[in-house]
Amino acid sequence: MSINRLTQQIQFIIEIDRLKLILRQTLLTDGSRRENSAEHSWHLAIMAMSLAEYAPLGVDISQAMKMLLIHDLVEIDAGDTFCYDVQGNENKAHREAQAALRLFGLLPADQGQEFHQLWHEFEAGKTPTAKFAAALDRIQPLLHNQQTQGGTWRIHGIRRDQVMKRVAPVETGAPELWPFVLQLIDDSVAAGYLHEAPDINTQD
Repeated sequence: MSINRLTQQIQFIIEIDRLKLILRQTLLTDGSRRENSAEHSWHLAIMAMSLAEYAPLGVDISQAMKMLLIHDLVEIDAGDTFCYDVQGNENKAHREAQAALRLFGLLPADQGQEFHQLWHEFEAGKTPTAKFAAALDRIQPLLHNQQTQGGTWRIHGIRRDQVMKRVAPVETGAPELWPFVLQLIDDSVAAGYLHEAPDINTQD
């Protein structure tokens, strides 16, 4: 056993504990508080296990779980960027790329390269596994907002058209789950949790 290697791994493990401090906009399903990014990542990994039967051909569930567990580690440095924050998303990619270099650079070179590649594959969103993982990343906050009677949608005045654009990757990443997503959105609109886009023809 290499003492230096273990020291690097332990340093990384201690560093990523900081992800528990990063608060997301999404409320817990009981509405009591905002979830943190570590909880979000854990929830997504369990979702990948639980919904594996709906994964398209070519998806590696184990790989998807790894992606989902590490995809938000960059928020330790970059912070959480609200998905509907247009200005905040302008430099998000740069901030997160710099964070990935630092955080994964704490690990021994071989592990750092592996983790960095997993993160990059998720961000690129081109492989079936990355697309499935991204689909789950879109579905999870959708469930939370439905369970909290609009939650983040109401707080920030989010409309149906914005949500539809946000969850669009589910249609290709997890097509078997797409009808469920559409129904969830329709039900949320019907219940008054989510507002339709304003009709421009009725405005002055």
